[in-house]
Amino acid sequence: MSNMETNMKSFIAISDIISLLNMCSGFLAIICSINKNFELAAILMIIAIIFDSIDGWVARKTNRQDDLGFGKNIDSLSDAISFGVAPAIFLYSCINTTPGINQVIVIPVSLMIVICGVLRLTRYNVIADKIDTKDFIGFPIPGISFILATFYLTGLFNPYVALILSIIVSLLMVCNIQYPKFDNIPLIAISAVLILILILQIKLVLFNVNIAAMLLLVFCLYYLIINLIKR
Repeated sequence: MSNMETNMKSFIAISDIISLLNMCSGFLAIICSINKNFELAAILMIIAIIFDSIDGWVARKTNRQDDLGFGKNIDSLSDAISFGVAPAIFLYSCINTTPGINQVIVIPVSLMIVICGVLRLTRYNVIADKIDTKDFIGFPIPGISFILATFYLTGLFNPYVALILSIIVSLLMVCNIQYPKFDNIPLIAISAVLILILILQIKLVLFNVNIAAMLLLVFCLYYLIINLIKR
């Protein structure tokens, strides 16, 4: 390749910048978790999911030509940070502030999130162009960030429940169960409004429970469970 062919501007597109914003949000979530600013970390993980959900749409709308797979790779690497490392550090940092929980348990579960997330992303990249299905194989990786973030924002966060959920979701990410792509427009619209409420930190509280976060958590858990039952 000539210097012109390896110049970064010949690879990167608008959709890739959105993928990088996903990664930046995940990285900032990690920093916030380390600094014990868990509410902001949770919100940043949700923002990362928003960027991840629109980068593909932008690529299609801009007729992105990506014969070398640059966009697919930058998307996966960004996801590994935002939905692998970020939720793992978030879980570890949250529970590390809770006395009485043995680190021998917390560290392996946090590492499990990263390992299963990377395996999930790698499998997707390998099979994406080789199988005839529009469904996800295994639970989508952003789900672990979404579940932990909304669970924390509900105000009902429990470290033991968080550990159990993390183990279950991590295993479901690498399982062979097919999860259909979410296309319920009314529910997507409701979820978008609820997410906006969380990001703008509009207080919608009942009995000390953040209603917006609780509804989003229920929606995600329903999506996770219903496809197990249908199997």
